[in-house]
Amino acid sequence: MKSAMPFLGVGVPDARRIARAHGRSIRDVPTLLGSARTLWDDASFREERYAALALLGLPPLKGDPDLAPLIEHMVRTGQWWDFTDELAHRVADLLDASPAATALVVRTWSVDDDMWMRRIAIIAQLGRRDRLDRDLLTDVIDQNAADPEFFIRKAIGWALRDAARTVPDWVRAFVGTRRLSPLSTREALKRL
Repeated sequence: MKSAMPFLGVGVPDARRIARAHGRSIRDVPTLLGSARTLWDDASFREERYAALALLGLPPLKGDPDLAPLIEHMVRTGQWWDFTDELAHRVADLLDASPAATALVVRTWSVDDDMWMRRIAIIAQLGRRDRLDRDLLTDVIDQNAADPEFFIRKAIGWALRDAARTVPDWVRAFVGTRRLSPLSTREALKRL
């Protein structure tokens, strides 16, 4: 793991479990948001950031529109795939709770100068299956298809491979009509 921030040696599942156990006693949304922000911003060790991410997945925050700015802050200051990929689940929750408003945010992120913001826009719908917004996925991929960055190309392939679980014919047609990188194409069609 490339990180200037040191590790304590606590595994991610344990850091999540501990944070969730303590966070479950907090029902107040502003307190949970503040706790996550403080854990994130004041972190001396990477596991503290994992704990902050775990708090965002607790039921009182699930789908809360106040999460979007905090997610953006965490992606911009975290600048690595493990944080971004975990936060994508929270964006999926926001898409479920408020599809139109969140889709506007995701489209804005898809053209951001920050590669990690573009990545989260691309993978925001992982696991949504029958709730997949194909128009949104098309838009964010089309905005990034020519990007030479590995993490973007991999994200495109991953998002399409995940979509293929429920709409395989759509994914085949999509890949057949787009100029995607070999990596994106290979990843998209891996299980088809």
